[in-house]
Amino acid sequence: MPAAPRRTGRRTYGLLATAAGLATMAALTAALPAGAHDGGSRPGRYQDVQLLSFNDLHGNLEPPAGSSGRVSELQPDGTTKTVDAGGVEYLATHLRQARAGHPYSITAAGGDMVGASPLLSGLFHDEPTVEALNKLDLDVTSVGNHEFDEGARELARLQNGGCHPTDGCYTGERFRGADFPYLAANVQDERTGKPILKPYWIWKKKDVRIGFIGVTLEGTPGIVSADGVKGLAFKDEAETINKYAKVLQRQGVQSIVALIHEGGYPASGSYNYDCDSPGAGTGLSGPIVDIARNVTPAVDALVTGHTHQAYVCTVPDPSGRPRMVTSAASFGRLYTDTTLTYDRRTGDIARTAVRSANHVVTRDVPRAPDMTDLISRWNTLAAPIGNRPIGYISADVDNTGTESPMGDLIADAQLAHGRALDPRTSLALMNPGGVRAGLTYAAKGTEGDGVVTYAEGFTVQPFANTVNLQDFTGAQLVQVLKEQVSGVNEAAPKILQPSAGLTYTLDLTKSGADRVVTDSIRLNGTPVDPEATYRVATNSFLAGGGDGFPTLGQGTGDLVGRDDLTALADYLTAHSSASGPMAPPKADRITVVR
Repeated sequence: MPAAPRRTGRRTYGLLATAAGLATMAALTAALPAGAHDGGSRPGRYQDVQLLSFNDLHGNLEPPAGSSGRVSELQPDGTTKTVDAGGVEYLATHLRQARAGHPYSITAAGGDMVGASPLLSGLFHDEPTVEALNKLDLDVTSVGNHEFDEGARELARLQNGGCHPTDGCYTGERFRGADFPYLAANVQDERTGKPILKPYWIWKKKDVRIGFIGVTLEGTPGIVSADGVKGLAFKDEAETINKYAKVLQRQGVQSIVALIHEGGYPASGSYNYDCDSPGAGTGLSGPIVDIARNVTPAVDALVTGHTHQAYVCTVPDPSGRPRMVTSAASFGRLYTDTTLTYDRRTGDIARTAVRSANHVVTRDVPRAPDMTDLISRWNTLAAPIGNRPIGYISADVDNTGTESPMGDLIADAQLAHGRALDPRTSLALMNPGGVRAGLTYAAKGTEGDGVVTYAEGFTVQPFANTVNLQDFTGAQLVQVLKEQVSGVNEAAPKILQPSAGLTYTLDLTKSGADRVVTDSIRLNGTPVDPEATYRVATNSFLAGGGDGFPTLGQGTGDLVGRDDLTALADYLTAHSSASGPMAPPKADRITVVR
């Protein structure tokens, strides 16, 4: 498929402050207003406007691997199957095909386009992702919490362009920045009280105007590094949206969409689950529900994110009218196609005609050649970094067994990273499915035997999860361990890999939760106190309750660290050398009775 033509004339957006398919189909009603018209020389009263949206790309330009590159699809007979999804080469093709025949089309995003990114983008401060988003013809996005990983000045550089202040220009040319506006209505410079970026943006075509307001979650300071948000204030999401909705209305803009980097949790993990089947909004829980219920009825639709979930739901607005709330999972695996029917007489969206569906970014379509070229160019630049040594091992670190040496090594690395963030960190737990390979002593290239390269580390942990800290009671910690062998994990146990100091007995002759022998659980030789509080490090996938560990999604005092590969690389570098290589962990923290 030929590349889409480039836009002519670059759009620039300055800082306002000094701080630098088979798809779920949800519709509010099946009927479109009479006289709806989609183009032509004599437009009717109504104009269908296509809104394509996605969220939480996190720099995943290449197809995500493993579970991060699949979605669950509900079948007509009630069963589910997984579908491989994602990759910007395919996302570009799907979006371009979706736009065909829709002269009124907008593409918007819900934040976290960058941050916690894979090697290909993260190595270059996500310049490759911004370049890809430009080629995707993204029109507008809200900021997410990860846009602040490197601080407001770096976010301003991604918006406005320029070479990185430390690493310089990667390609010999000045980085051009984003062709689309980042919206940050609720992120203010503490000194001036003004938004650090544009709070809203108005899309215009002929006589159709739609306003977009972008916000991130108010709790951003609690989940990013303090340096990243120094001097910034994060305001209430709903209050901010309501404020700027009035600003837009005073400018005569009655059609408004909110881009909110905060989300919810649907009742099903399948992207095409009918969220509204029990009744409006009952299929969705989490922070976005309260936000949606408090956002002014002047807003016609909410594009959300952050939780990496897939949903197309309706939630009542403050007047009791249903309103569409959508999220397209993460990593470019889905996109949402929403039809907004614009009423030329009122300038507003005919809310009763809004319909929306999530679609899979399947890999059975042609790759977009311009994206293939982009990935190839940046991969060539990444090769020298990928070959960099990050540590030394004395023997193979295997990824086999109920408890694996590689799993223990990762858990130990995350414990060390957690303690660097917060000395109170007690232990770390790693999901076995996130350990994609072991480390081999024999050289794979020219690096020499025993040398671990950055690329080899990336093969072990390719998902770009962050290391998250959360507080749990001792009783909750025991429950987490029991969830390894009960509930959805009873038939196929998922044994978490423990950091040094956590020991217990796993009795496989018993059944269900009883297989974890409660009295045997020790931390540094001391029984776990059910009433005490323990600071636990996990990756972001587990911290969201993934892999059948709902209790891990109930922690408090969240703090988000760096990506898990960085934690592993830092640990190997600090604890090994050419003359003192690291020996594989003994994998003796869990006593297994068979």
